[in-house]
Amino acid sequence: MHGWDFSHLDGRMQSGDDALPWELTEVLRRYLRPDDRLLDMDTGGGEFLLSLGHPHENTAATEGWPPNIALCRERLLPLGIEFRPMPDASAMPFDDAQFDVILNRHGSYDVRELRRVLRPGGFFVTQQVGRDNDRELVNLLLPGTPVPFPELTLSEQAARFKEAGFTLREQGEIYLPIRFYDVGALVWFARVIEWEFPGFSVDRCTEQLLNAEQICREQGYLEGRIHRFYLAAERSAIQ
Repeated sequence: MHGWDFSHLDGRMQSGDDALPWELTEVLRRYLRPDDRLLDMDTGGGEFLLSLGHPHENTAATEGWPPNIALCRERLLPLGIEFRPMPDASAMPFDDAQFDVILNRHGSYDVRELRRVLRPGGFFVTQQVGRDNDRELVNLLLPGTPVPFPELTLSEQAARFKEAGFTLREQGEIYLPIRFYDVGALVWFARVIEWEFPGFSVDRCTEQLLNAEQICREQGYLEGRIHRFYLAAERSAIQ
């Protein structure tokens, strides 16, 4: 898969992302002006970033996954968007106070580094996948698998930003259903989201997949929950 494109599962999966009570684009526009310097962290293939229509000369992006790095160089650089590979969010490849707004959609971040590269009074806007995401489906296929990112809750992250000198401007958190209408769709999903389904393979999980097939035949779908939260935080104007 290149970019972050789940169109392969159209009609086979229904995600609660379409029913979130907030719209990330609208949240971002409350803090972003055309002349602001914008950074999109973990941009994927730049799909969401390009949909914003922000002036390319005021836009930068990072990405850490090698296939997407090549895609971003091909797609973003010719548009005049600054792009830099960033395999580690704790070492952002930018000088201090470079950006007015930083966007992060489902990517990793380091609060101290965000404070460093944001200008005083700048904003960080993020939507995150919470620690309990897809846990029912993980337990169906790989029972006993540890939670990969236990710190990813709104309360935990809000506390970290406050401790680092940020002011929270808005926030929200929700759980919503996700459904798969055939087991093959879940198999494809589990192979792509490998950090949630570590070590998954059809051979290893044959018994669990047969059980999932039976559930799917009886009720018409397999269901879990997505866990999402968002926040917008303002960096203190004091250096």
